[in-house]
Amino acid sequence: MTDAQVLQDDPHRRVVRVGDTVRRPVHPWSPTIHEVLRHLEAVGFPYAPRVLGIDTDGREVLTYIAGESGGAAWSKVVGDAGLVAMARLLRDYHDAVRDFRPAAAAGWAASAGGFDAGDLVCHGDFGPWNLVWRGCQPVGILDWDYAWPAPAVHDVAYALEYVTPFRDDAVAAADLHHPAPPDRRRRMELFAEAYGLTTMDGLVDEVITQQHQVWQRARRLAAEGRQPQVAWERAGLLDEVARRIEWSRAHRDIFGG
Repeated sequence: MTDAQVLQDDPHRRVVRVGDTVRRPVHPWSPTIHEVLRHLEAVGFPYAPRVLGIDTDGREVLTYIAGESGGAAWSKVVGDAGLVAMARLLRDYHDAVRDFRPAAAAGWAASAGGFDAGDLVCHGDFGPWNLVWRGCQPVGILDWDYAWPAPAVHDVAYALEYVTPFRDDAVAAADLHHPAPPDRRRRMELFAEAYGLTTMDGLVDEVITQQHQVWQRARRLAAEGRQPQVAWERAGLLDEVARRIEWSRAHRDIFGG
């Protein structure tokens, strides 16, 4: 077998590349996620990894998508080109799953419920780090574990938290590679227009709402003993998320809308 290249070495989730494949741990909800990925393959959506099966070590086997991801991705969305391309990719994904309803009984990591009217399979973790980039063009979407049924605006709001960003100027400069204080309202408008939204009404509140939903999800998964949420809780990261939510509420006026 080709030597494995470690892509992620967290104790709870070791991800390796073997040749042109990626091997990842499976979870109770993996059959549902595999059904989503197989649907995307069937409809010709080119930006998701393909499911190749389960290996002899019990890991899921996915196709490898070459490019930059993780920490290298933050700089890709500072400029308009990457920001617009990310929004258009999200819309393309939503169009590909708009009428899809998985039959798997395995459920979701993020939700035990079904689909309400207007829901679709949101990616649930659509941040720059989970995209594969070649230059300023995203060519793949990674890490589907937190997909769940929700209104499409949830994914939009999740992405906007990070690309607007809903962070102070110091964090935007130090961690997110912004060379100057970001024009947050303009960046929200640009992303929303590229996605295809016809109004900005209520969008700031949607971002804050999803921040709270994701925080609640992490707390629930930690209470269930799931990783990495247990480690996040022990390290105080969930308290940090709670402070971010309060910052967003306190500085709501700088985003407009």
